[in-house]
Amino acid sequence: MYLIAGLGNPGMKYAGTRHNMGFDVIDRLVDMYRVPQTGVKFHAMTGSFLLGGEKVMLMKPLTYMNLSGNAVAEAAAYYRIDPASELIVVSDDVALDPGRVRIRKKGSAGGQNGLKHIIERLGTDEFVRVRVGTGAKPAGWELADWVLSRFSKEDRKLVNEALDRAAKACACIVTDGPDRAMNLYNR
Repeated sequence: MYLIAGLGNPGMKYAGTRHNMGFDVIDRLVDMYRVPQTGVKFHAMTGSFLLGGEKVMLMKPLTYMNLSGNAVAEAAAYYRIDPASELIVVSDDVALDPGRVRIRKKGSAGGQNGLKHIIERLGTDEFVRVRVGTGAKPAGWELADWVLSRFSKEDRKLVNEALDRAAKACACIVTDGPDRAMNLYNR
């Protein structure tokens, strides 16, 4: 079984912000595969479906970004998910330009607090992460204000395309493995 956790903050106030790239990718997967929502489980909105013969649970933690590890760790423990081979975490990345997607099989949190909390709660950094670029914060901006801001019209077009690619990358990871997805979707 695979767990795909998209990181973000719940509520309309945060919809469409840079920090909600993970939620947006999960929404794309729900639409692509017509995944029924199964309700709130593990402090997260969840839905499950079959993809290439594999059961996949989609998750949008409702714990807010900085405590995302609580929901992910709870589900991983309950379903005995092996993080290295069955967990995919989707998040925003200020180190990537808008429209960029980067897939890695392990690594540091790179300053992303949701990833940091997941690593802390799981006790490992060995899990696949799909990062969607939001662009670096401009001079004079606080990082929190930047990640909670919305995209310009030009950047929104790039980001929408990246969200579609990130959703396809998640599906590719499940069906063909992370190496194949990195070859196809890392740019």
